[in-house]
Amino acid sequence: MLPIMHRNQWLPEVFNDFFNTDFMPKASATAPAINVIESDTDYTVELAAPGLKKEDFNVNINDDGNLVIKMEQKNEHEDADKNRHYLRREFSYSKYEQTLILPDDVEKDNISAKVEHGVLTIALPKIAAAQKKPARQIDIC
Repeated sequence: MLPIMHRNQWLPEVFNDFFNTDFMPKASATAPAINVIESDTDYTVELAAPGLKKEDFNVNINDDGNLVIKMEQKNEHEDADKNRHYLRREFSYSKYEQTLILPDDVEKDNISAKVEHGVLTIALPKIAAAQKKPARQIDIC
């Protein structure tokens, strides 16, 4: 027995060529996943970015001292073969921007970032805290 595929008959297939074009791109409401990891010496921010290169990113500290992560992938569409065209195209990851408020203990001058295996990793080192002195009793003279 073969599985049967049911189609939505609310919108006839005649309109597929009208709605599935480059003039009316499909809106995507998804954002990349972000992990934030804390250790004794630093914070690490990981952002999922499959298929993107380091040239697609801009990471900076804004005037308010916040970390701003921007990524943009330009998808230039060329039809070299006029006998073929996309019926459906979902390979588009256009633009994303995220601002993270940094904790006060981040050493902002030593922040680094790298892209590897589809993940943007930002290292936020903590300011080395002065050694805590043990509590002691103060003698009154």
